[in-house]
Amino acid sequence: MPPGVAACAAPLQPLTNRVRSTGQELRNRMKRLIRVGVLGCGYWGPLLIRNFRSLADCRLKIVCDLDVARLKHACAMYSDLETVTAPERVIEGTDIDAVVIATPVKTHYPLAKASLLAGKHTFIEKPMAASSAECEELIDIARRKGLILMVDHTFLYSAPVRKIAEIVQAGDLGEIRYVNSRRLNLGLFQKDINVAWDLAPHDISIILHILGEFPIAVNCQGNAHVSPGVEDVTNMSLFFPHKRFATIQSSWLEPRKIREMTIVGSQRMIVYDDLQTREKIRIYDVRVVRPPHYDTFAEFHYSYHYGDSYIPHLQQEEPLNLACKHFIECIEMNSPPITGGRHGLEMIKVLEGASASLKMNGAPFTFDGRNGTDLISVQSNGARYAPRQRRTPKTTRNARLLVRGVA
Repeated sequence: MPPGVAACAAPLQPLTNRVRSTGQELRNRMKRLIRVGVLGCGYWGPLLIRNFRSLADCRLKIVCDLDVARLKHACAMYSDLETVTAPERVIEGTDIDAVVIATPVKTHYPLAKASLLAGKHTFIEKPMAASSAECEELIDIARRKGLILMVDHTFLYSAPVRKIAEIVQAGDLGEIRYVNSRRLNLGLFQKDINVAWDLAPHDISIILHILGEFPIAVNCQGNAHVSPGVEDVTNMSLFFPHKRFATIQSSWLEPRKIREMTIVGSQRMIVYDDLQTREKIRIYDVRVVRPPHYDTFAEFHYSYHYGDSYIPHLQQEEPLNLACKHFIECIEMNSPPITGGRHGLEMIKVLEGASASLKMNGAPFTFDGRNGTDLISVQSNGARYAPRQRRTPKTTRNARLLVRGVA
């Protein structure tokens, strides 16, 4: 495991227990509503606005975006919202307790750093930042200032993923052999990150959570067919101890939208199709058994077990709403979030390793501090750079420039 990455082998507490409100206990603790500001009103921002505004324990006060047309649309939806084009109004506002960041990846670090230094609890859309060094600095600032830092790994709050984790941790699948994931669609093309950084974080977060450990190596292959230097199709493989591995296929160039993951165990298998409305998880009682011993080739026969398949009941709730609610509860209770800064750091280290592998034409990148080989620094677009002392931008004075081009 690379230095600076928290072990994730210990299973998380049941998500249902931690995400759901404790009702009267929380209301008794709460002296006032948590006042929230959102930076970014593009693709994901409006969803965050809707969900934070729906929560009883917080008040969404202000939304920031450089695009006035987007702000007008937000005002048309919610007439009581204050809208601004200057992010420093949100970050430095004395009437704001928490800042939600839904801007391009390259702006996550400077905006989050400014927010934390201003004493604001901070919620960051995935991926957390453009490098592991940036993640580590944000984690350190949040720790020193006693603030909640949370990363929006939305799928870990979804009912299907919670159920899958429950089944795996109970041992119902037997030994996990491999995970295969496909996240494919036509677009949406990004300019500052490739498809691995855009789509694979969802799958990586689910896989790390289900398997409960950090990979020992990663390799990644891909091609840029539309925008030079920005891969729009990638195939990533994560290698774990005990011969377990996971494959992740990501694409912006597929005619059909596919969101599918298969978890293969020694006793049973799960197919998770997130596009299904009701039957998102199907468990198959199928397996292959190798004969324990044999004397002749004629006696050597694999045994194929074909049992029933069944669909477990899921209590459907909007994952993003649960994530937003959990953020507010963590602030009120001063408790660490399920998907905190360390989870964001693990994600970035995997993506950095994948980017390094891309630059090496798909050669495996090993996370191994024992032999002196550690994660080399790579930018989010895959280009390498030598570790050096970076100049820290003026956090609030340059905030208007940093939020330009919000997603």
